[in-house]
Amino acid sequence: MSNKIPVTVLTGYLGAGKTTLLNRILTGDHGKRYAVIVNEFGEIGIDNDLVVGADEDVFEMNNGCVCCTVRGDLIRVVAGLMKRQRPGKPAFDAIIVETTGLADPGPVAQTFFVDEDVKAKTRLDSVTALVDAKHVMARLDDSKEAREQVAFADRIILNKVDLVTEAELVAVEARLRRLNPLAPITRATRAEVPLDQVLGLGGFDLGRILDINPQFANPGHGEHGHVHDEHCGHDHHDHDHAPDQGHHHGARGHAHEDDIKGISLSLDRPMDGAKFTAWLDRLLGEQGQNILRAKGIIDVDGEDRRLVFQAVHMILEGDLQKPWGANERRWSRAVFIGRELDEAALKAGFEACAA
Repeated sequence: MSNKIPVTVLTGYLGAGKTTLLNRILTGDHGKRYAVIVNEFGEIGIDNDLVVGADEDVFEMNNGCVCCTVRGDLIRVVAGLMKRQRPGKPAFDAIIVETTGLADPGPVAQTFFVDEDVKAKTRLDSVTALVDAKHVMARLDDSKEAREQVAFADRIILNKVDLVTEAELVAVEARLRRLNPLAPITRATRAEVPLDQVLGLGGFDLGRILDINPQFANPGHGEHGHVHDEHCGHDHHDHDHAPDQGHHHGARGHAHEDDIKGISLSLDRPMDGAKFTAWLDRLLGEQGQNILRAKGIIDVDGEDRRLVFQAVHMILEGDLQKPWGANERRWSRAVFIGRELDEAALKAGFEACAA
């Protein structure tokens, strides 16, 4: 994956546990050199005994990691970090950008696609959202930012699970999954998550978009959140018969319809490549502001390789990736996550691209 430095964007509401996680990265004995970019040092509360040197806004830790603060422009901060190169190897194993107080992670993510200098040296790895199991339902009810952070994520860490019951966790996970069917949910206590579940996810790597499950990612047996009832997993499978996803909210003890949701589409017939590309371009041009994330794997008529695409608002990347297997089911599926999306229109547009 080249020697570009992977960047993880870490989002989450105040109190979700980001500080705890960042402190673990900055002071842990993990043998890696990470750079953490934060809005305010004060929030992180770095123990002075662990700081070995500070120059300007950069604090060097005794485990080799550095922490610096965004004063002004993220692009300038990243460029400054890049100058801390070590002979013969990248400056850092990874960069973590923490986004307290920034509403939508979209513009932060877009920085790593649009600025040529930043793009030459770094690659966006993923967006990880940390949420607090006890308070997230209230946050989602009253905050557009909280909903966007969840909807935008490649991975959701559900923190402080020790403070709520299993039934509450199931309800929280069901709502998170409706907002974002793409992101796996990891449960945690005191932000104790293996770092490989936060860093190195390849959420923006087209080659790693292998499985997009339109059954709204019903987890496997034995995993948190696996369900056998018709509500969460299979309800969406028969989408034609169940367009109203709100009908079972009552059973989960909450009757709130979020303005953001994930819509999944699938088609068992091959797609006309030109038609599909034109439809997707038009859709993102007209509704890109409302589409937070989209990913898809498309079976193009007459093409042996799968077409893989993903979008962040209006920025689209797509590529022909590995060939379909000889005995593999060839089908197209895509998930669009956004605000006020017209599910029927999306479905009709998608299916009209059939070859």
